[in-house]
Amino acid sequence: MSEGLIRILPPEEARNIAAGEVVDRPAALVREFLDNAIDAGATLIEIAITGGGSKCIEIRDNGTGMEKEDLELCYLDHATSKIRSMADLGRARTLGFRGEALSAATAVSRLSIVSSTDGSHAWKLNVGSGVPVSIEQTSRSQGTTVTAAGIFDDIPARKRFLKRDGTEASVCKNAFLEKALAFPSISFRFFQDNALKMFLPVHRSLKERFASIEVEAMQTNFLHEIAAAGEHFQLRIVIGGSEIAMATRRKQYIFANGRRIDDPALMQALEYGVQGWFPNNTHPVGAVYLNVDPEYADFNIHPAKREARFVDSAAIHHTVTESLRALIHPYLARPEQIPVIKGFDEYEILKAIPAIVQNPAALAERALQKAIPKDPDFTLVTRNNLETLEVKEPKAHYDMQYRGHIFGLFFLIEQDDRLFIIDQHAAHERILYDEFLSKAIPRQELLVALPFETGSAEDDAFLKKHQPDFERLGIVIVPAGGAWRIESLPEQWRKSDHETIQAILDLKNAPENMAERWAATLACHRAVKDGDRIGEGFALSLAKSVLSMPDPRCPHGRPLWFELTKDALCKLVQRQ
Repeated sequence: MSEGLIRILPPEEARNIAAGEVVDRPAALVREFLDNAIDAGATLIEIAITGGGSKCIEIRDNGTGMEKEDLELCYLDHATSKIRSMADLGRARTLGFRGEALSAATAVSRLSIVSSTDGSHAWKLNVGSGVPVSIEQTSRSQGTTVTAAGIFDDIPARKRFLKRDGTEASVCKNAFLEKALAFPSISFRFFQDNALKMFLPVHRSLKERFASIEVEAMQTNFLHEIAAAGEHFQLRIVIGGSEIAMATRRKQYIFANGRRIDDPALMQALEYGVQGWFPNNTHPVGAVYLNVDPEYADFNIHPAKREARFVDSAAIHHTVTESLRALIHPYLARPEQIPVIKGFDEYEILKAIPAIVQNPAALAERALQKAIPKDPDFTLVTRNNLETLEVKEPKAHYDMQYRGHIFGLFFLIEQDDRLFIIDQHAAHERILYDEFLSKAIPRQELLVALPFETGSAEDDAFLKKHQPDFERLGIVIVPAGGAWRIESLPEQWRKSDHETIQAILDLKNAPENMAERWAATLACHRAVKDGDRIGEGFALSLAKSVLSMPDPRCPHGRPLWFELTKDALCKLVQRQ
């Protein structure tokens, strides 16, 4: 009989392949060992790496430790202290529960574990690639030390794909910091090549721990921590103010039951919750810490537990968004409500320099304030005091004069002894936004309907529930044999098919504010763009509308205009 195509892999080859699902680089072992130390109840955890982690990784903790009988089993496939049955899997509150970490470590390294439950006696296990299994008595204070040496030494096909030591060390450190961010009650130390690189003492709150890792000391006052709860879940959110805005989302984190996870929808909820607080193209720093009843979450959908599925994700998203909106509401006050500090000193300005450098608009404002001599008529505006600034509202007179267009972004309007510099896109966007909210959005039937399928039952339920709401927004969506079909869209909608579908599905993160969200999307889409040349008549029409608004901001919270008086300009050039 001829040899078939299918064969059973030898046990060692199978173990090496399976280990690759858990350990793809040294940082994966760092993450798994830290999980075990935290689950053991440690209050002090030290990690030491050599050669980027590939030569040696050592994790020391003061947790509960293990007995000799535990060491004899802990490295075997699927050995675990966390679960006894499938039922336990749905109730697991520990970070690790699959019984794969130590087994995978023995397949890719030489593993040594020293552990003691009481500090009076300890045992040492040696196991791993090319190492005979041995257990011997030794000494150690209560806790466990896990050492993995020569990672991938016997698997050259994997080792050749490791980056240089500096890069791998950086990834290990990031894995260490991810764990530290979620557990402020634990003290952490990180050593690299025998040098202490970071020490994190116990902190009183998530905000303090986040600040110690992610922001400069002088920026700590710009961080906020809020708490919220829903059915079967609790939330804590640490969020930075607009003073420490970032150009990227690099310092945004989502944690679920102590694990960092990748959840684009929750990240979007964080961004949407602070919409209007940050200038365009900037993002907040912050973290969402979700604690959810394990029976209402599934953390077993990803080999490295980097993803999770929640039974009521819509409620979680809504709570994140609304909690953040409640926080930022005072910061989105009308101009006459913007607080002010009189006698703002230079030291306070210097403390804000790191934030100002990331915020060119703030830098320009500071330069303007410094250039204007101190005078009772001029006060530096800030939000750190309860005193209220009285702002003169512009008169919507018809004696406005159009004075031109600058930088392809702004147009100039002169009225009395005041010059208004108006953002053309933001002004037009706000007018369209108000118009879309004030009446039904006109729609047009598509010549060819747009069919599409969603990626989840949750999306299907959202579309079905809100079909009538979509029609009021100019969107007609109907079921189509297990999928969906878009038959009508708002007039002049010009986005691609993919962008259209994504824009509609994104509305699920704002179910109670869909009209506002959609009106903002349409307004931004239809408004004149930066670089467009507008005529005098259109400019005057925009100016008369926006200069009479009680809250002159675009849907994203940016101011529509800046005012410069004749007196202020004369003082700037020292003209008497």
